[in-house]
Amino acid sequence: MTDFLPIPLSPARHTHAQPSVTVRARDAAQKLEASFLAEMLKSAGFGKSNSFAGGIGEEQFASFQRQALADEMAKSGGLGLAENFFQAMMETYHDQ
Repeated sequence: MTDFLPIPLSPARHTHAQPSVTVRARDAAQKLEASFLAEMLKSAGFGKSNSFAGGIGEEQFASFQRQALADEMAKSGGLGLAENFFQAMMETYHDQ
């Protein structure tokens, strides 16, 4: 027989606080910059050469490598676009 986890009856039982609007906006801005960086890396040809000599498998996973690199670049400051995106999001939020 399988034991099932209980289903919470009300959302009040959850003790995890929702992240603030500022935290969510900053996270979204960083992800947006990372996506931009991944596209720029793709346009620059990153991952197209046979750096690992992996053939077709390397081609299929090159996008994952580009995205991982772009994520790390954005986390460490990137091009500074995330801050501009964040400021624009917060202005829009406060204007509502």
